[in-house]
Amino acid sequence: MKKSLGAKTIASPVPAWAIGTYSGDGKPNVMTAAWGSICCSRPPCMAVALRQATSTYGNMVARQAFTISIPSQEQVREIDYIGLVSGRDRDKFADLGLTPGRAEHVDAPYIQEFPVIIECKLLHKIELGLHTQFIGETMDIKADESILDGKGHVDASKLRPVVFTPGIRTYHGLGDYLGRAFSIGREILPDEE
Repeated sequence: MKKSLGAKTIASPVPAWAIGTYSGDGKPNVMTAAWGSICCSRPPCMAVALRQATSTYGNMVARQAFTISIPSQEQVREIDYIGLVSGRDRDKFADLGLTPGRAEHVDAPYIQEFPVIIECKLLHKIELGLHTQFIGETMDIKADESILDGKGHVDASKLRPVVFTPGIRTYHGLGDYLGRAFSIGREILPDEE
């Protein structure tokens, strides 16, 4: 039997990403965001939902750009810290000994030490309520060669991304390999005659 949990934001798990923007005076800043995903394949786009109270919100609107830095499990403390303090009060890069990189294709910084970087040009801003959905066109993706497979794709088992569980507020690593997408379900298909 299933128990009703009510209308809540508990889709689980969600990514733990660092969203990079420049402040009005050009200072690099990052914030942790968990409400994000791929949202379009052509053009390739990413979506992230932010509260207006964050400094990243204003930075993103002003610069029309953002980056997504995806941490590996070894960087879970860093991604948590980035979400604990405000860029208005702290230099998170200095606090953590991280290096701000300058994106090549958009006006936003990224975290050089994180293994995957996605550069996004802001396309749409949709007011939803407490959060605003920002949709950015992916202009480039950079990845450490050490996490790529033989065909140049990001290998999740090498990246070892961090995921977040809303509600209970815990971080987790990616689980075991279960099978190849668009393939393992074929075992269930009825035999064709």
